[in-house]
Amino acid sequence: MASAAEWLLGKLERANARTRLDDQHPGDQAWSEGNLVRPLVHGATYFAELYERIQATREGDLVLFTDWQGDADERLTGEPGSEVVEVLGSADERGVDVRGLVWRSHSEAIGFTARGNHQLGKRLQQRGAEVILDMRVRTGGSHHQKMVVIRHRDDPSRDIAYVGGIDLCHSRRDDERHLGDPQPLTGMADEYGETPPWHDIQAAISGPAVHDVETVFRERWEDPTTLRRSPIVIAHDRLRGLDTWPDPLPEQLPPPPPAGHHVVQLLRTYPNLRQGRDYAFARGGERSVARGYTKAVRKARRLVYVEDQYLWGAHVGSVFTEALAEHPELHVIAVVPIHTDVTGLSRRAQQLGRRRAMLDMQRTAPDRVAIYGLENAEGTPVYVHAKTCMVDDTWTTIGSDNFNRRSWTHDSELSAVVIDPDDEFARTLRLRLAAEHLDRDADDPEALVDLHEPEGMFAAYAESAAALDAWHAGGRVGPRPPGRLRRLEPPELGPVTRALALAPYLLLHDPDGRPKPLQRRDEF
Repeated sequence: MASAAEWLLGKLERANARTRLDDQHPGDQAWSEGNLVRPLVHGATYFAELYERIQATREGDLVLFTDWQGDADERLTGEPGSEVVEVLGSADERGVDVRGLVWRSHSEAIGFTARGNHQLGKRLQQRGAEVILDMRVRTGGSHHQKMVVIRHRDDPSRDIAYVGGIDLCHSRRDDERHLGDPQPLTGMADEYGETPPWHDIQAAISGPAVHDVETVFRERWEDPTTLRRSPIVIAHDRLRGLDTWPDPLPEQLPPPPPAGHHVVQLLRTYPNLRQGRDYAFARGGERSVARGYTKAVRKARRLVYVEDQYLWGAHVGSVFTEALAEHPELHVIAVVPIHTDVTGLSRRAQQLGRRRAMLDMQRTAPDRVAIYGLENAEGTPVYVHAKTCMVDDTWTTIGSDNFNRRSWTHDSELSAVVIDPDDEFARTLRLRLAAEHLDRDADDPEALVDLHEPEGMFAAYAESAAALDAWHAGGRVGPRPPGRLRRLEPPELGPVTRALALAPYLLLHDPDGRPKPLQRRDEF
């Protein structure tokens, strides 16, 4: 398909000769055709479907998953018996082959989730599932991929894969009301309250691309790189009876039959692990996320719409500024969290990164760039954890990666790009998200007619946010204006604060995982 080839990376552009991800695809093609992709907006939507799909599996089926953060007791439907450990454990007990790769994580003492991830792995191992704690990352890095693959031995037409930003953990089971998950995370910034409102998205993929997602899992599972370097940690795991080495997977089934007409390309980040410890399938790393975004944004002519957790740094800003400078009709809209989820110096470091990206874009095109946050009907900020981008209603990505150097070079990431020959997928998703943020009826075409063109959507967001900002500034007198958008400006940070925040920002929050030659050339 010529249109797909114009927008997507070829095998050579992926720049990873060792991967087998594209072995099923002819020539230089690095994508699958004949798929159906459904965007699942909100964790409650995704969890409910995931529960039904796993419950429907039977003996001989295969369930594979990866997780950055996992909580064994998170209820997928809110009802007793729908806990993650119960759903996956019961599946394995009835003969489903359940395998998982969960990031081992750093300590809770520095704000991470090692204890919860360990408990998820241990309890599922006790139920018979093989779930491995994986620490094959750079120092300070993480496995950030969030995927589930379900293959059916007797009916491949039912095969499905889920790719996106939603972990199997606390705080994710929120819906369009954004009142938060009744099982909340602890340690979120106070602005988000006791049950932090959470905005997220996952892609449900049917068709041949399920095989591609499965291959991503298999490459990690089968990689010979040691799961962890510390002999003390290895000995400790063995004393606790934890499985420390993945058993062989069953032979991979052929790709499922076609399910639709969507083209799907998988983009990934793997870092340069250094010291001879690189993944066998990605020597020196893979940066197809950065390459894929850069290629797509360079083709942008009218509208880039982004919802993202971070949107940090000069590298990210320059991707947009080049496109904005070259194309005077191009507009950029981004929806990000109003506040970071951390406080103190860590917040200042993250604000520094946001400031850099926002200033770069706004200096280039001040009237064509707008950044917004979200709040719910009660005025509580909504934590935007979604990672999605639409370019000219043609190229859409849903995944685990954020717009920052860490996601583009340092942690493991996975995103699914969707190209719809009918140009409906991206537009439908964009309008669906806009309807929610503007408090409009997504099922009423008349309510969305002014949003179809980029200028109309840009104006509608600006007007809605201005009205809500004015209502807050006036003391919340009178009826609350419709909409959930709040206009954001570059964070104000004094020179001393910027200087103190620079090192934590560069080393901890937005590190560089590229090989040195690429760092010197500033290439991906």
